[in-house]
Amino acid sequence: MKKLFLVIAAVFAMAATANAQNNALGVRVGGGQGYGAELSWQHGLGGNRLELDLGWASGDHHSAISLTGIYQWTGEIGSGFGWYAGFGAHLGMWTWESGYGSDSDFALALAGQAGVEYVFKAVPIQLSLDIRPRFYFIPDTDFHWGDIALGIRYCF
Repeated sequence: MKKLFLVIAAVFAMAATANAQNNALGVRVGGGQGYGAELSWQHGLGGNRLELDLGWASGDHHSAISLTGIYQWTGEIGSGFGWYAGFGAHLGMWTWESGYGSDSDFALALAGQAGVEYVFKAVPIQLSLDIRPRFYFIPDTDFHWGDIALGIRYCF
């Protein structure tokens, strides 16, 4: 009975470990378009995934916060390298102060994302490099190519 319990526990542990590698948590820096660093979470959906990024920035005369959700198609290049591309939505809000007073605004955009990534085999760390262009609907209709961003995430 004890051996059967150990075998069942081992099978569940292996299944949980295999399933757990579908998620990643970390940061995405350099690509906030004024939003600064982003806390980044990826959740595997079969062969594809959902990425949610919470961005924030604060300076002498401004502060900003954003939330971006991207559905990504993923593929393997080989030897730990992969690619991803997708689209989703971006919400943002910022305030700024100047010698003329202060103001705030809200943003709504359709966002795209494309990049490459590397997952280390020895440690569960993912490095990514991507670009995220946005087409804004609010406050004005506008297009931004986006910035290139570096992501560093722990895979679990």
